[in-house]
Amino acid sequence: MRPSPTRRTVLTATAAGAAALTATGTAEAAPASAERPPATAQRPTRELRALLREIDAARIEATVRRLVSFGTRHTLSVQDDPDRGIGAARDWLLAELNSYAAASGGRMTAELQSYVQEPAPRIPTPTKITNVVATLRGSVTPERVYVVSGHYDSRVTDVMDATSDAPGADDDASGVAVVLELARVMAKRRPASTIVFAAVAGEEQGLYGSAYLAQQLKAAGTDVQGMFTNDIVGSATADDGTRDPYTIRLFTEGVPSSETPEQAALRRSVGGENDSATRQLARFVRDVADNDATGMRVRVIYRRDRYLRGGDHIPFLERGYPAARFTEPAEDFAHQHQNVRVDDSGKQYGDLPEFCDFPFTARVAKVNAAALWTLAQAPGTPKNPRIITSNLTNSTSLTWARGPEPDLAGYEVVWRETTSPEWTHVLPVGDATTHEVDLSKDNVFFGVRAVNRSGLRSPVAFPSPQS
Repeated sequence: MRPSPTRRTVLTATAAGAAALTATGTAEAAPASAERPPATAQRPTRELRALLREIDAARIEATVRRLVSFGTRHTLSVQDDPDRGIGAARDWLLAELNSYAAASGGRMTAELQSYVQEPAPRIPTPTKITNVVATLRGSVTPERVYVVSGHYDSRVTDVMDATSDAPGADDDASGVAVVLELARVMAKRRPASTIVFAAVAGEEQGLYGSAYLAQQLKAAGTDVQGMFTNDIVGSATADDGTRDPYTIRLFTEGVPSSETPEQAALRRSVGGENDSATRQLARFVRDVADNDATGMRVRVIYRRDRYLRGGDHIPFLERGYPAARFTEPAEDFAHQHQNVRVDDSGKQYGDLPEFCDFPFTARVAKVNAAALWTLAQAPGTPKNPRIITSNLTNSTSLTWARGPEPDLAGYEVVWRETTSPEWTHVLPVGDATTHEVDLSKDNVFFGVRAVNRSGLRSPVAFPSPQS
């Protein structure tokens, strides 16, 4: 095991290296209004910039308006009417995804994923719930999977009202429109890893569709290394009329929902409340999508979701998958979960498309695309990272498993002060599976990320102690 330089040399060199990243092109500054990018930031590639230019706000608007045209998409609404209800929306979504798949050269397939939900909270009678899913198979490491979703069901004030018009433009035709636009743009390309595009149902009734999708993936032993849901991403205008059209929130839990009592005891012993796989995924999104290529600031929120609310990432979190939620910067609740009406003061209620900002949603799609495409093209998150604790020493020994990617170039060790939210130091360590850093493991947090020959980096893996 080759040791690093001395403590003083490492700190001096890596601090200088982080400052030089922008000048050498390894990292790029975020928009002028944003804070300084982290040391781990990655410059968008020419390939990624070309992909982002294809995302079309007009297509996103057309998708939202088409979904609204079905009147209601309530999970309990009719499923056999060709023009109205969730069944009509389901069939249209499948046709759209099949049209994108036709341009993929056989790499993308689309299908309906259905099951019958027995009576449960907000499901009074046995109800067929159907997800519409397209899978773009990876060409190099297809066993590694990333998922992006939006929910196509909608509701009004009474969550059990399945007949009134429930336009659901923002909540959540906007998220489904992001998913469809990503599928359209990416279908013509060859990702190294597999990307799943899902329009799920049953969200408003209790996350039923996403829970079924997550469980099917878990039962199959699928290596889902990242999942994003887009829910309420259609407007940049708050309830007081203020606008923030260049910010998207990303909700990310710290302590994992799937944590066992043994894992909780370990976390309490060594820390890591801010270093779950989901928090590393969120840092990765900032690294690759908070820049001039998307025109957006990614505001990471250290919370699983908003107060008293939930989304389709939660079933993935509960099954141990890294997952996060994109949501607009400040919501207008008059245009969510409301009957369409005008009150005595002339105020319009209801989730209607005229209250959406389609260029904003297109930029949200670019953030998603930057994250998903980079994840799919970069190496996977390092497996089995360990920090050796058998020796009492003021240096730190790290180990990890080498990834299977044929274009793997090596690894980087990263670290930060325990009070810092972002990685501040990056140290290339070559194509190795062990490294010793002349810094005390007791004083800082460490991580490991993989690098391929194109210079793309994986999310960081946070090590567990090994005695």
